[in-house]
Amino acid sequence: MQTAPFDRVILGDLVLPDGVLHGGYVAVRAEAIAAIGQGAPPPAAEIGDHRGRLVLPGLVDGHMHTSSALGWAGIEGATLSAAAGGVTTCVDMPYDVPRPVTDAGILAEKIAVVERTAHVDVALYGTITKTGGVDAIAGMAEGGVCSFKLSTYEYDAVRFPRIDHPTMVAAFREIAKTGLMVGVHNEDQEIVERLSAEAKAAGNTGPIWHARTRPPLCETMADLEIFEIGLETGAHVHIAHSSLARGFEIAEVFRRMGAKASGEACIQYLCMTEEDLVRLQGFGKCNPPFRTADEIERMWGALEAGQVAYVSTDHAPWPRERKTYAGDIFACGAGLTGMQSFAPLMYTLLAERGLSPTLMARYCAERPARFHGLFPKKGAIRIGADADLLVLEKGDFTFDEGSIQDRPEARWSPYHGRAMKARVAATFLRGHPIWDGSRVLAVPGVGRFVKRQHRESYLGEV
Repeated sequence: MQTAPFDRVILGDLVLPDGVLHGGYVAVRAEAIAAIGQGAPPPAAEIGDHRGRLVLPGLVDGHMHTSSALGWAGIEGATLSAAAGGVTTCVDMPYDVPRPVTDAGILAEKIAVVERTAHVDVALYGTITKTGGVDAIAGMAEGGVCSFKLSTYEYDAVRFPRIDHPTMVAAFREIAKTGLMVGVHNEDQEIVERLSAEAKAAGNTGPIWHARTRPPLCETMADLEIFEIGLETGAHVHIAHSSLARGFEIAEVFRRMGAKASGEACIQYLCMTEEDLVRLQGFGKCNPPFRTADEIERMWGALEAGQVAYVSTDHAPWPRERKTYAGDIFACGAGLTGMQSFAPLMYTLLAERGLSPTLMARYCAERPARFHGLFPKKGAIRIGADADLLVLEKGDFTFDEGSIQDRPEARWSPYHGRAMKARVAATFLRGHPIWDGSRVLAVPGVGRFVKRQHRESYLGEV
């Protein structure tokens, strides 16, 4: 009996974590990868011919904020941008307006919105209320959150609270029972508040003062306290965004002591400096802030040494008016758009340093999927995985913020005008084309909620 042809075969140079398979193909059946090979492709109902282009696993952005500005209505536009950027799985933060994801009921409501409005697949973080929220942790884990997120710095007492040390200890103990990772926003509240008050009193409100009032010490102080609590409680504690190579070194020290400790690098900390903050003004404001050119080199050293868990964007599509500088950098919203530029920028940064795109497959797809418990369903070109694929066309391109697919007021980028060495030519979600290089083909609801696949903590090579 003759086997039916595959649903779709995609041709191109396959970028795997350990090498590039030139002249390769990925065959899809029932939304999953059913065959991988090289040379003459097998018969299929449809052929996606991308010979001469790079075919990578769809990116897994392990850190994004779809709903900090609009609430859950932001999921639709942000995932449009994801589809155009080759990001096939978004791991969304819980700090939504008007209600963060702090219990199983709110989680279920957000899942329903994801299933109705998302253009790509979405995994979800959970968090806790400022007080009295520890008992809700088990229910959110059962409901399918992939990880938890807490903060040592308070942006809002309800949406984004600082969790005090006794509550954090209790939360970490409870999270440890679930086996899930807990990411932590790592800035010391007292240092930032004192330096910010002094800067404002002296009239120092220009862009550079965002960096001056959030010095490296405020990060490393927070890193030390969260890892100490993790060592005490047995929780897998993760720096949600380290702008400093020292953060990864501290995590490594704690791992040698038996702790489950890790940290991620957002892509901006691999390429943006304090000079860019001055140039971009409010559009370059994020927390932690950009650092020095020397620190960028140290960050790359940590990545190449295998100390970094994965690379994310911390995508936060604030409306343009929230980012516009009018003489007071402290009044601007903190956060960058970065999802649609993620794939071309990461490829470009690697190419500029003579590094292989295999690092992109590893640190922007497979490893975030592993850390968030989404592997082997997500994050890799492998038999049985969802057929999530990103096609990159190499060449000389310029990133244009006007091409961003999100709502008009979110069409801004700190990378506007940057030369890129690749563009996203196509994106496939579970084998279906959702971006053709110029337009999003997915409709709202094509994306699905992705539950954590298992409860085992992952530290990988780090």
